[in-house]
Amino acid sequence: MDDLTAPKQDRPLSVLAPAAKKMFGRLGPGLITGASDDDPSGIGTYSQAGAQLGFGVGWTMLLTYPLMAAIQEISARIGRTTGHGIAGNLGRHYPNWLLLSIVTLLFIANTINIGADLSAMADATTLLIGGPAALYVVGFAAICVGGIVFVNYDRYALILKWMTLSLFSYVAVLFAVRIPWHEALEGILVPRIDWSSAFFTTLLAIFGTTISPYLFFWQASEEAEDIHANHDRKSLLKAPRQALDAFSRIRADTLIGMAFSNIIALAIIFATAATLNIAGTTAIETSAQAAEALRPIAGDFAFAIFAFGIVATGLLAVPILAGAAAYAIGEAFRWPVGLSRQPKEAGAFYCTLAAATGFGAAITFSPIDPVKALYWSAVINGVVAVPVMTVMMSMTVRPEIMGDFVIKGWLRWLGWGSTIAMAACMLGMLVSWFT
Repeated sequence: MDDLTAPKQDRPLSVLAPAAKKMFGRLGPGLITGASDDDPSGIGTYSQAGAQLGFGVGWTMLLTYPLMAAIQEISARIGRTTGHGIAGNLGRHYPNWLLLSIVTLLFIANTINIGADLSAMADATTLLIGGPAALYVVGFAAICVGGIVFVNYDRYALILKWMTLSLFSYVAVLFAVRIPWHEALEGILVPRIDWSSAFFTTLLAIFGTTISPYLFFWQASEEAEDIHANHDRKSLLKAPRQALDAFSRIRADTLIGMAFSNIIALAIIFATAATLNIAGTTAIETSAQAAEALRPIAGDFAFAIFAFGIVATGLLAVPILAGAAAYAIGEAFRWPVGLSRQPKEAGAFYCTLAAATGFGAAITFSPIDPVKALYWSAVINGVVAVPVMTVMMSMTVRPEIMGDFVIKGWLRWLGWGSTIAMAACMLGMLVSWFT
């Protein structure tokens, strides 16, 4: 029996490796988006959730997976179908006041998120090797901007894909701590709800981290970017025959990317629940504090891996946060946009990207408390997401935008379910504040 007809388990690695390589090659915006979802701000949110609420909050990852996968697939379909990102379609089909309001809110939320992430990265580096945090903030900001501006788009996209592997550091942490798996599994399958302000604020922060506006803008814009960068691809409005392959790739990319994101989030929740929560250490506000608190409880290995993950995920997420803001503003003002363009071809786009990173870095030197900014950036994302998602769902049923590819059926219902869930979390938080 030759290699190609042998049972799958008996095939040599030389046959399986090309298949794995081909699969990895088909993954792109969805995988990167899912990985960037677990940025230092997200790590801080999941650490706080695990420390405060224990394993009982694990069910949120099971709930958010189909919702975030649906809304991200919808985002990708908008970009691939129209050849424009979210802001580009807003500018062409909706009132200008709505476009500017959403883009402004996105830029503010992303800038705060960048500042919080840079601060967490600097704090984690200080914990690992010592030195001045302020210097690390400037250094990381420069690395993130320099990589986007001066590295070829195809190479940079490949770098981002490989950087997603750094998130497995949080899976490694699970092997360094003792997890009561029966209790952890119960936390995933049995929802626990505490009618308190702290619970709903944490719940909205989790939803705001897993379902963030910048992820919608980034994935839609990256699908549009791939059309401009790859001459074999055209928008589906112009080349409807490409739809079957495009939608199949988008679905696989998104499902894998979002599953990867939630598995890592669960690993962080489990690690902090099994150590910090059980030890009674619940006053965790940042990812760096979580890493520091892990050291006396779980040992130096868990501490070092946790802290390393903060830096690595920040290097992945900050360029995407800045890039999403630049895409949104650039498309709103009809500038030439795209990472595949040279800086001289899209000067305003790259300046906006650098400005978002610069303003984020400046926040760390301002009187604004980066500890509070880290947590509240996720809450702000949750609030901003509701109007953005509502407008996106409106886009998906307009033939003048989507042509023959209007979104129907279960994907549309899940998209609206995601929007309603986010709105319910926000409403619950507001009601709990005033009762």
